[in-house]
Amino acid sequence: MYHRRIADWNDAYTNGANIPGGDRWPEAWVAPAKAYRDARGAVGKARLGLPYGPEERNRFDLFLPDAEPKGLVIFIHGGYWMKFDQTSWSHLARGPVEHGYAVAMPTYTLCPDIRIAGIVAEIAQAVEKIAPLIEGPIHLTGHSAGGHLATRMACADSPLSGAVRRRIGNVVSISGLHDLRPMMRTAMNATLKVDHAEAMTESPVFLEPFDGPRTTCWVGGGERSEFIRHSELLANAWIGVGGATALVVEPDRHHFNIIDGLADPPHPLTRTLLAD
Repeated sequence: MYHRRIADWNDAYTNGANIPGGDRWPEAWVAPAKAYRDARGAVGKARLGLPYGPEERNRFDLFLPDAEPKGLVIFIHGGYWMKFDQTSWSHLARGPVEHGYAVAMPTYTLCPDIRIAGIVAEIAQAVEKIAPLIEGPIHLTGHSAGGHLATRMACADSPLSGAVRRRIGNVVSISGLHDLRPMMRTAMNATLKVDHAEAMTESPVFLEPFDGPRTTCWVGGGERSEFIRHSELLANAWIGVGGATALVVEPDRHHFNIIDGLADPPHPLTRTLLAD
Protein backbone atom coordinates (compact mmCIF):
# COMPACT_ATOMS: atom_id res chain seq x y z
CA MET A 1 0.00 0.00 0.00
CA TYR A 2 1.30 3.42 -0.94
CA HIS A 3 1.08 6.34 1.44
CA ARG A 4 0.03 9.62 -0.07
CA ARG A 5 2.84 12.09 -0.74
CA ILE A 6 2.65 15.16 1.54
CA ALA A 7 1.81 18.14 -0.66
CA ASP A 8 1.45 20.82 2.04
CA TRP A 9 4.11 20.54 4.73
CA ASN A 10 2.84 23.57 6.62
CA ASP A 11 -0.62 22.02 6.95
CA ALA A 12 0.88 18.70 7.99
CA TYR A 13 2.35 20.37 11.08
CA THR A 14 -0.48 22.81 11.80
CA ASN A 15 -2.49 21.71 14.81
CA GLY A 16 -4.95 24.38 15.93
CA ALA A 17 -6.61 24.94 12.55
CA ASN A 18 -7.17 21.19 12.20
CA ILE A 19 -8.77 20.67 15.63
CA PRO A 20 -12.46 21.56 16.16
CA GLY A 21 -12.44 24.47 18.59
CA GLY A 22 -8.66 24.55 18.37
CA ASP A 23 -8.62 28.31 18.83
CA ARG A 24 -9.30 27.69 22.57
CA TRP A 25 -5.64 26.85 23.01
CA PRO A 26 -3.14 27.93 24.31
CA GLU A 27 -5.37 30.24 26.37
CA ALA A 28 -7.18 27.21 27.82
CA TRP A 29 -4.00 26.23 29.69
CA VAL A 30 -3.42 29.60 31.37
CA ALA A 31 -6.05 29.54 34.13
CA PRO A 32 -5.54 25.94 35.34
CA ALA A 33 -1.77 26.43 35.28
CA LYS A 34 -2.00 29.57 37.40
CA ALA A 35 -4.49 27.98 39.78
CA TYR A 36 -2.15 25.05 40.37
CA ARG A 37 0.87 27.30 40.94
CA ASP A 38 -1.12 29.38 43.40
CA ALA A 39 -2.43 26.32 45.24
CA ARG A 40 1.00 24.71 45.64
CA GLY A 41 2.55 28.04 46.51
CA ALA A 42 -0.05 28.62 49.24
CA VAL A 43 1.21 25.51 51.06
CA GLY A 44 4.88 26.24 50.44
CA LYS A 45 5.32 23.55 47.80
CA ALA A 46 6.15 25.64 44.73
CA ARG A 47 9.53 27.16 43.93
CA LEU A 48 9.23 29.35 40.87
CA GLY A 49 11.67 30.90 38.44
CA LEU A 50 14.78 29.15 39.75
CA PRO A 51 17.91 29.62 37.58
CA TYR A 52 19.81 26.78 35.97
CA GLY A 53 22.07 28.82 33.70
CA PRO A 54 23.14 32.35 32.77
CA GLU A 55 20.61 33.16 30.05
CA GLU A 56 17.36 35.04 30.68
CA ARG A 57 15.18 32.00 29.95
CA ASN A 58 17.37 29.51 31.82
CA ARG A 59 14.72 29.07 34.52
CA PHE A 60 12.61 26.29 35.99
CA ASP A 61 9.66 25.83 38.33
CA LEU A 62 9.67 23.06 40.91
CA PHE A 63 6.54 21.57 42.47
CA LEU A 64 6.92 19.42 45.57
CA PRO A 65 4.63 16.74 47.03
CA ASP A 66 3.37 16.97 50.58
CA ALA A 67 5.80 14.32 51.85
CA GLU A 68 9.42 13.50 51.03
CA PRO A 69 9.62 13.03 47.23
CA LYS A 70 9.82 9.50 45.86
CA GLY A 71 11.72 10.81 42.87
CA LEU A 72 11.77 13.50 40.20
CA VAL A 73 9.79 14.14 37.03
CA ILE A 74 11.09 16.69 34.53
CA PHE A 75 8.54 17.98 32.01
CA ILE A 76 9.84 19.82 28.92
CA HIS A 77 7.36 22.05 27.13
CA GLY A 78 6.80 22.29 23.39
CA GLY A 79 5.94 25.12 21.04
CA TYR A 80 8.05 24.11 18.03
CA TRP A 81 11.19 25.32 19.84
CA MET A 82 9.84 28.86 19.20
CA LYS A 83 7.08 29.56 21.74
CA PHE A 84 5.87 29.29 25.33
CA ASP A 85 7.61 28.94 28.65
CA GLN A 86 7.15 26.74 31.70
CA THR A 87 4.20 28.71 33.12
CA SER A 88 1.57 27.33 30.71
CA TRP A 89 1.90 23.77 31.97
CA SER A 90 2.03 23.93 35.78
CA HIS A 91 -1.23 22.00 36.22
CA LEU A 92 0.32 18.99 34.45
CA ALA A 93 2.44 18.45 37.56
CA ARG A 94 -0.63 17.39 39.52
CA GLY A 95 -0.63 13.72 38.53
CA PRO A 96 2.99 12.99 39.48
CA VAL A 97 2.88 15.25 42.56
CA GLU A 98 -0.13 13.40 43.96
CA HIS A 99 1.82 10.16 43.48
CA GLY A 100 4.58 11.64 45.64
CA TYR A 101 7.00 12.88 42.98
CA ALA A 102 8.59 16.30 42.64
CA VAL A 103 8.03 17.88 39.21
CA ALA A 104 10.42 20.34 37.58
CA MET A 105 9.43 22.34 34.51
CA PRO A 106 12.29 24.14 32.75
CA THR A 107 12.07 26.64 29.92
CA TYR A 108 14.79 27.53 27.45
CA THR A 109 16.02 30.08 24.94
CA LEU A 110 13.80 30.09 21.86
CA CYS A 111 14.64 30.02 18.18
CA PRO A 112 15.78 32.12 16.31
CA ASP A 113 17.96 33.30 19.21
CA ILE A 114 19.44 29.81 19.41
CA ARG A 115 19.70 26.68 17.28
CA ILE A 116 17.91 23.48 18.27
CA ALA A 117 21.30 21.98 19.16
CA GLY A 118 21.75 24.84 21.60
CA ILE A 119 18.37 24.11 23.20
CA VAL A 120 19.45 20.49 23.65
CA ALA A 121 22.52 21.75 25.52
CA GLU A 122 20.39 24.05 27.69
CA ILE A 123 17.97 21.26 28.64
CA ALA A 124 20.91 19.04 29.60
CA GLN A 125 22.20 21.90 31.76
CA ALA A 126 18.76 22.17 33.37
CA VAL A 127 18.56 18.44 34.11
CA GLU A 128 22.05 18.48 35.64
CA LYS A 129 21.10 21.45 37.83
CA ILE A 130 17.76 20.01 38.95
CA ALA A 131 18.83 16.40 39.55
CA PRO A 132 20.80 16.99 42.80
CA LEU A 133 17.81 18.77 44.37
CA ILE A 134 15.69 15.60 44.56
CA GLU A 135 16.82 12.06 45.37
CA GLY A 136 15.50 8.93 43.69
CA PRO A 137 14.67 7.99 40.10
CA ILE A 138 14.33 10.60 37.38
CA HIS A 139 11.58 10.33 34.77
CA LEU A 140 11.70 12.60 31.70
CA THR A 141 8.72 13.68 29.64
CA GLY A 142 7.92 16.36 27.12
CA HIS A 143 5.23 17.43 24.68
CA SER A 144 5.74 17.98 20.94
CA ALA A 145 9.12 19.75 20.61
CA GLY A 146 9.53 18.89 24.28
CA GLY A 147 9.17 15.23 23.34
CA HIS A 148 12.11 15.68 20.99
CA LEU A 149 14.14 17.25 23.81
CA ALA A 150 13.22 14.51 26.30
CA THR A 151 14.24 11.72 23.93
CA ARG A 152 17.35 13.63 22.93
CA MET A 153 18.42 13.42 26.58
CA ALA A 154 18.15 9.62 26.33
CA CYS A 155 20.47 9.30 23.33
CA ALA A 156 23.88 7.65 23.62
CA ASP A 157 25.58 10.97 22.83
CA SER A 158 23.42 12.85 25.35
CA PRO A 159 25.19 15.72 27.13
CA LEU A 160 24.03 14.26 30.46
CA SER A 161 26.60 12.99 32.93
CA GLY A 162 26.88 9.32 33.79
CA ALA A 163 25.59 9.95 37.29
CA VAL A 164 22.37 11.49 35.98
CA ARG A 165 21.95 8.90 33.23
CA ARG A 166 21.99 6.10 35.78
CA ARG A 167 19.02 7.65 37.58
CA ILE A 168 16.74 7.90 34.51
CA GLY A 169 14.03 5.26 34.53
CA ASN A 170 11.30 6.29 32.08
CA VAL A 171 11.22 8.66 29.13
CA VAL A 172 7.77 9.49 27.76
CA SER A 173 7.59 11.49 24.56
CA ILE A 174 4.08 12.91 24.16
CA SER A 175 3.36 13.70 20.50
CA GLY A 176 7.09 14.08 20.06
CA LEU A 177 8.94 15.28 16.96
CA HIS A 178 11.77 12.80 16.53
CA ASP A 179 12.93 13.53 12.97
CA LEU A 180 13.91 17.14 12.22
CA ARG A 181 14.14 16.74 8.45
CA PRO A 182 10.47 17.61 7.77
CA MET A 183 10.94 20.91 9.60
CA MET A 184 13.18 22.01 6.74
CA ARG A 185 10.14 21.78 4.42
CA THR A 186 7.93 24.09 6.51
CA ALA A 187 7.74 27.86 6.72
CA MET A 188 8.80 27.53 10.36
CA ASN A 189 12.32 26.83 9.19
CA ALA A 190 12.81 30.52 8.49
CA THR A 191 12.96 30.71 12.30
CA LEU A 192 14.31 27.26 13.20
CA LYS A 193 17.09 27.28 10.58
CA VAL A 194 17.43 23.49 10.64
CA ASP A 195 19.85 22.24 8.01
CA HIS A 196 20.63 18.69 6.96
CA ALA A 197 23.66 18.43 9.21
CA GLU A 198 21.69 19.48 12.29
CA ALA A 199 18.81 17.16 11.36
CA MET A 200 21.24 14.25 11.31
CA THR A 201 22.91 15.06 14.63
CA GLU A 202 19.84 16.18 16.60
CA SER A 203 17.09 13.79 15.44
CA PRO A 204 16.68 10.91 17.92
CA VAL A 205 15.61 8.55 15.12
CA PHE A 206 19.15 8.72 13.69
CA LEU A 207 20.78 8.17 17.07
CA GLU A 208 20.84 5.30 19.54
CA PRO A 209 19.53 5.30 23.12
CA PHE A 210 21.84 4.71 26.02
CA ASP A 211 21.19 1.57 28.07
CA GLY A 212 18.69 1.77 30.89
CA PRO A 213 15.66 3.99 30.27
CA ARG A 214 12.36 2.72 28.95
CA THR A 215 11.01 5.01 26.22
CA THR A 216 7.29 5.34 25.51
CA CYS A 217 6.00 7.27 22.49
CA TRP A 218 2.51 8.45 23.46
CA VAL A 219 0.35 10.08 20.79
CA GLY A 220 -3.30 10.87 20.19
CA GLY A 221 -5.37 8.89 17.72
CA GLY A 222 -6.92 12.16 16.50
CA GLU A 223 -3.63 13.92 15.79
CA ARG A 224 -2.16 14.98 12.49
CA SER A 225 -0.77 11.91 10.77
CA GLU A 226 2.78 13.27 10.93
CA PHE A 227 2.77 13.21 14.74
CA ILE A 228 1.57 9.61 14.74
CA ARG A 229 4.29 8.75 12.22
CA HIS A 230 7.01 10.35 14.37
CA SER A 231 5.92 8.26 17.37
CA GLU A 232 5.79 5.05 15.36
CA LEU A 233 9.16 5.86 13.83
CA LEU A 234 11.09 6.31 17.06
CA ALA A 235 9.49 3.36 18.84
CA ASN A 236 10.42 1.15 15.89
CA ALA A 237 13.91 2.57 15.27
CA TRP A 238 15.10 2.29 18.87
CA ILE A 239 13.87 -1.30 19.22
CA GLY A 240 16.17 -2.10 16.31
CA VAL A 241 19.24 -0.83 18.18
CA GLY A 242 18.54 -2.50 21.52
CA GLY A 243 16.26 0.03 23.17
CA ALA A 244 13.23 -0.72 25.33
CA THR A 245 10.31 1.11 23.72
CA ALA A 246 6.54 1.17 23.56
CA LEU A 247 4.02 2.95 21.36
CA VAL A 248 0.67 4.09 22.78
CA VAL A 249 -1.97 5.67 20.52
CA GLU A 250 -4.60 7.08 22.86
CA PRO A 251 -8.02 7.14 21.16
CA ASP A 252 -9.98 10.36 20.71
CA ARG A 253 -7.11 12.63 21.73
CA HIS A 254 -5.68 15.48 19.69
CA HIS A 255 -2.44 17.41 19.96
CA PHE A 256 -3.69 19.81 22.62
CA ASN A 257 -5.59 17.49 24.97
CA ILE A 258 -3.20 14.54 24.76
CA ILE A 259 -1.24 16.02 27.68
CA ASP A 260 -4.26 16.22 30.00
CA GLY A 261 -3.52 12.77 31.40
CA LEU A 262 -0.55 14.16 33.32
CA ALA A 263 -2.93 16.27 35.41
CA ASP A 264 -4.93 13.17 36.39
CA PRO A 265 -3.21 10.91 38.96
CA PRO A 266 -4.89 7.62 37.89
CA HIS A 267 -4.59 8.25 34.16
CA PRO A 268 -2.50 5.67 32.23
CA LEU A 269 -0.19 8.41 30.95
CA THR A 270 0.77 9.38 34.50
CA ARG A 271 1.09 5.74 35.56
CA THR A 272 3.28 4.92 32.57
CA LEU A 273 5.58 7.82 33.34
CA LEU A 274 5.99 6.73 36.96
CA ALA A 275 6.09 2.95 36.48
CA ASP A 276 8.81 1.02 38.31
